[in-house]
Amino acid sequence: MISGSVPPNEARQCLHPTTLQLFLPTTVVPLMIELAPTTAPCQYLLRDELILRTSDICHSTGVRRKHQIACNTGVEGCTSVVMDEETKEQLLRANPLKGTNQIDVRGYNERLVLQLIREHGSLTKAEATRATGLSPNASSVIFRALESEGLIIRGDPIRGRVGQPSTPLRINPDAHHYVSLRVGRRSIDIAVVNFVGEIESSRRMALPFPTPKVALEFFKSELGGVLRSAKKNRKSISGMSVAMPFELWSWTEEFGAPKEEMEAWRDFDIAAELQKIVPWKVLVENDGTAACRAEQVFGSHTGKKDWVYFFVGTFIGGGIVLNGSVFPGSRRNSGGFGPMRVPEQSGGNRLVDHASLVVLERSIAAEGGNPFAIYEEGSNWDDYEPLLSNWISNAALNLSHAIVSSLSVLDFDAAVIDGAFPSDVKKRLVSETRRQLSRADLQGVHFLDVEEGQVGRRARTISAAAAFVSANYMIDQNTLHRN
Repeated sequence: MISGSVPPNEARQCLHPTTLQLFLPTTVVPLMIELAPTTAPCQYLLRDELILRTSDICHSTGVRRKHQIACNTGVEGCTSVVMDEETKEQLLRANPLKGTNQIDVRGYNERLVLQLIREHGSLTKAEATRATGLSPNASSVIFRALESEGLIIRGDPIRGRVGQPSTPLRINPDAHHYVSLRVGRRSIDIAVVNFVGEIESSRRMALPFPTPKVALEFFKSELGGVLRSAKKNRKSISGMSVAMPFELWSWTEEFGAPKEEMEAWRDFDIAAELQKIVPWKVLVENDGTAACRAEQVFGSHTGKKDWVYFFVGTFIGGGIVLNGSVFPGSRRNSGGFGPMRVPEQSGGNRLVDHASLVVLERSIAAEGGNPFAIYEEGSNWDDYEPLLSNWISNAALNLSHAIVSSLSVLDFDAAVIDGAFPSDVKKRLVSETRRQLSRADLQGVHFLDVEEGQVGRRARTISAAAAFVSANYMIDQNTLHRN
């Protein structure tokens, strides 16, 4: 039975209702239920439960009532809505308010201290006390607990100050290790990443396009070698994360992949397939969101709580940071900037048509060069001039348009730009984006800081550690606010 709080002891009748509003006990947001058209009067009792007489409900969600039973409220001709298990499951999954397991994994104060240590590099107990407002004794208890679990380690004592020498503590890189699988449109990586986001071993395969079969075979063949190189075994791995574009079967024409082969991704559950091979928990995240998470966890943007992040890969993607935490959205794809519209110009009206490396690929191929060479680490991009300068100018112009559009939605403190390119190319792109932004029409928005990403081209691979660190050892204010 669907029920909710309503004005007590009040009965009403209505003809041809179209919607009813329920205030469920679990939420302050009213649930609007659409009623099927009917010529019969609807009579319902407004007491502790809402009794409906109608045929089908919830047209907007596709939920249908399967059975009716006689109403025992004494209202003639009234029947109550009874849901079968399938309907109940649909409604439960659609519930907008979610619980958080954060506090179950680790206490809020311990997460706070760990996060401060990670942000500042190291922290003494006195510094933690000042920063958190906790008592000196509480800080000492937290430090001892974190140290006993191997999450933090002591540095050299700081001498030369009044009183006893203070000892800073820092994150222990060996506290946890994670396996990362990155599936990209031009390459696949597998790596072992430690607790501070350092890659301890990795393998990479370049390819013109990925398929599920190739990705799975690569993982199986390289897993053992990458573990041995990192001097790890399966028992010493704490988890695994996959970073990959969602809907790999889309936009195949834009990067020259056969649509029929890429369609295999549509029904391929990579997490389920990997779970058959490995004993660890497997997380899957959109590669742009994953790169953003790596930047938020392992980068440093002190004093900035809300920022927009662009990662320039074969296709451009990115993420959004709100309240100091990555905001993935209900479909885990916030910051998927590729389809964002930019002013009409030659080549298309989407950001992906201008600020993606596939655009530079095409220019290089048109000149007779090897377009895939740009994805090789250590390649000299000076060889691509003047094509590179032209691409930077066009990409920066359209990134400035995207930043203005983003600012019209949310009041960001900064825009962070990173990508799968050398650091000198990143520096040039960020500088040109700042210049283009200074020339843009900023009426109604503000000129924000445009910063270089600090994690770099391997951000999507490093994100394996970021995913677990964020979930288990950091405070996600967006999750807390929802609860």
